[in-house]
Amino acid sequence: MIDIQGLRFAFPGEPPLVADWSARIGPGITLLHGDTGAGKSLLLRLLAGVQAADAGRLQIGDAVLADAPTRYRAQLFFVDPATQQFDQMTGQACLAQLAGADADQALRDALVDGFGLAPHLEKSLYMLSTGSRRKVWLAAALAGRRPVVLLDEPAAALDQGSVRCLWDVLAQIGATRRRTVVVASSEATTSLPLAARIDLPLR
Repeated sequence: MIDIQGLRFAFPGEPPLVADWSARIGPGITLLHGDTGAGKSLLLRLLAGVQAADAGRLQIGDAVLADAPTRYRAQLFFVDPATQQFDQMTGQACLAQLAGADADQALRDALVDGFGLAPHLEKSLYMLSTGSRRKVWLAAALAGRRPVVLLDEPAAALDQGSVRCLWDVLAQIGATRRRTVVVASSEATTSLPLAARIDLPLR
């Protein structure tokens, strides 16, 4: 569960995108819905602790971001889709690093197969298409065992077969409600069993 208390963020000289927002995001799939530019990516970055908020308190389990940032971030998975951080790594190395040593190997293999990733895993990420890079990160997020997963427009740039694989795995995760998954999307309806929905803008 992500416990959010009094979260606030505004760009200098502009109205706040998030103003005194408090919520609890519990196990299952939560849809973070809003049009392009509504602030979905920013809110994920705030929840991930990679964008500093102006005010507020974020907590996962017994880890408060302000007090124990390393322990807080260790409990969640988030990759900014625009990052170039992993470009020099092979897909295989990136997947192994991000998923962690305790990853669900059966699920990892199923995702590699469902996403059609096998021919690309020995290539450096900078050589891959946008969709294939996303698939590496999605496979790591879903096969890994971090209790909180933040996904920014996860179906973007994916082929239809990969989208079906993604929704199937997310539906299984949502049904068990053992992990907290936030899916930011401009699509209002999906086939996912939602535990909750958050509509932007929040103000």
